[in-house]
Amino acid sequence: MPIAHPKSRTYRAAAFVLRPLLFAITKRDWQGGEHLRQDGGFIVAANHFSNLDPLTFAHFMYDHGIAPRILAKSSLFTIPVVGKLLANTGQIPVHRQTTQAGRSLEEAVAALEGGACVAVFPEGTLTREPNLWPMAGKTGVARLALLSRAPVVPVVQWGVQEILPRYSKKFRPFPRKTVHVHAGPPVDLSDLYDRPLDTVVLREATERVMTAITGILEGIRGEQAPAERYVMRDPSRRPGTPEDPA
Repeated sequence: MPIAHPKSRTYRAAAFVLRPLLFAITKRDWQGGEHLRQDGGFIVAANHFSNLDPLTFAHFMYDHGIAPRILAKSSLFTIPVVGKLLANTGQIPVHRQTTQAGRSLEEAVAALEGGACVAVFPEGTLTREPNLWPMAGKTGVARLALLSRAPVVPVVQWGVQEILPRYSKKFRPFPRKTVHVHAGPPVDLSDLYDRPLDTVVLREATERVMTAITGILEGIRGEQAPAERYVMRDPSRRPGTPEDPA
């Protein structure tokens, strides 16, 4: 099992402050914690649709005795206080759309080899899907999984958008909202381990992860996701730059 409740005083201090706040504004439907009991390092892949959901995700993980190392965009590390908090709690910066993107992949693989839990939001940003379904993921999660051969556990959230909607500054903590966070069984990628890391293999592994995430969310919402996954195009992406691991 990854180290629970790390020695980092910053991590413990953040949990001491944030957990009571989250307890005050949420009702929690935590399910699937048994899937987080992995031998050695493992990857958690989660959906992303609110600027608040990294905190509720971390709350779920911490309540199950796990302190994840989250792949987060490097610009967050330059924000006063926030950047120091991220660095001191061992989060991994992702240098998006640059040739340095590979560094975060190397750091994440090393963390997994050391027995850590590495958390990834495969979509790389808040979903653009109009009804908040998971959109097509970036292949970084597949590259990380296939290089490390670490288990990939899907974790799915719903309800956070009632507290802080996507792209909104309207924080609505009361009345308390129910936040659902469910973990599922690891995604089987074993048949892809010995194949070349080409586009076909990376896309196949990525889609398996996103399918697992979407399936759990369908169960929480009691709805069926669109048959075709939403694809976000990034016109700013420069040719030849590595895809973001997050």
